[in-house]
This record gives sequence, C-alpha cells and structure tokens, in this order.
Amino acid sequence: MFKFLFLFSILILGSDAAVQDFCVADLKAPESPSGYSCKSVTNVTVDDFVFSGLSAAGNTASIIKAAVTPAFAAQFPGVNGLGISAARLDLAAGGVIPFHTHPGASEILLVVQGSITAGFVSSANSVYLKTLKKGDLMVFPQGLLHFQVSDAGYTSVGYVFFSSSNPGLQITDFALFANDLPTKLVGATTFLDEATIKKLKGVLGGTN
Repeated sequence: MFKFLFLFSILILGSDAAVQDFCVADLKAPESPSGYSCKSVTNVTVDDFVFSGLSAAGNTASIIKAAVTPAFAAQFPGVNGLGISAARLDLAAGGVIPFHTHPGASEILLVVQGSITAGFVSSANSVYLKTLKKGDLMVFPQGLLHFQVSDAGYTSVGYVFFSSSNPGLQITDFALFANDLPTKLVGATTFLDEATIKKLKGVLGGTN
C-alpha cells in the first residue's frame, strides 16, 4: 500500500496541475487544438479572471430570434486550460437555438427568465425533451445534438456552462445550407427535394 501511495503521489506531483496554478490565455498567440498558450505570469492581472460580458442582453434581431454571448477562453482568458466556460442565451418570443453540437464539452443550462423547451437526441435516436422554467437545470451530454426554444411570450434568458474552455460548435442547419455543399449531395443525404434545399440555402446564405 505504501508503494502504491508513493507512486500515486509522484504522478500527482508530476502533473501540470501541480506545477502550474493556471494558464491564462495568450490571445496574441495562435490557438491550437489543446487551447491557447499561457501568457507570462508577470503579465497576468486579476482582470484575466473576471468577465462582465454576460450582464448585458444579446441582440436577438436575427433569423433565429436569439443571441449567444460566450465567455470562452477567447473572451475570458482566465478559463483557458481549466476545463470550464460559460455563455448567456437570450431568446426572444419564438426564438430558437437550432439543433447543434459541442464536440468538445458537455453543457448545463440554467433558466433564469421565461420558459425554454430544450432537448437532445442520443446516439440511439432517443429523444429527451423538457420544458424548463426559471431555476430549472438541464444537462446535454458531450457531442449530442440538442436545441433550445423559447416558450414564453417575452424574452427568455438562460446561462449555460461547459466542461471545456473551448467547447466548439456546429449548427446542423448551417452545416447543410449555409455553405457551398452541392444541392444534389444535400438532397441525397437528407431526402429533401431540390426546391426546398435551394430555399433554405437562400435563407441561410448558402450557394451551389
């Protein structure tokens, strides 16, 4: 047992977490798949660990009638490397965060105003759906398709928290219709007719 505890302590002491308290993002350096490189400790200030951007409502004047205000490493350098981040959701009446995934993180949603219907689809195509009220939490497992829709007749607000400082994002509708993926290929993979695909491409800015 003593040998096991000794070896375990060596592993812990040899980890980056034990050697370095934090890794504030150096936003002047390029971002890599593992995140930003660390800013010199001599240049770190308390402001790197404070973010006030979630106090203001986002602009919901868009096709989805919703806004996402992120507090990821690029906006909040102090979370870099810590495996956490946050964002604010503002959804006007009828607003929607379309089906999307976060390949790099799980997500927790906290509703603080209004009513939001949220759900996700498992890899077995099971649907988990719930209308959330103020104070409710819902978790969305990493990588699974999920969405949020405002059910209130006024703006709904939520805060989301991620298990990564850069959770990543891919919105399904944009991946299909907001680029130059050929209409015939979109039709072959979605079973939609050409007219519908071209209409959706026109709405979301896609071509081809």
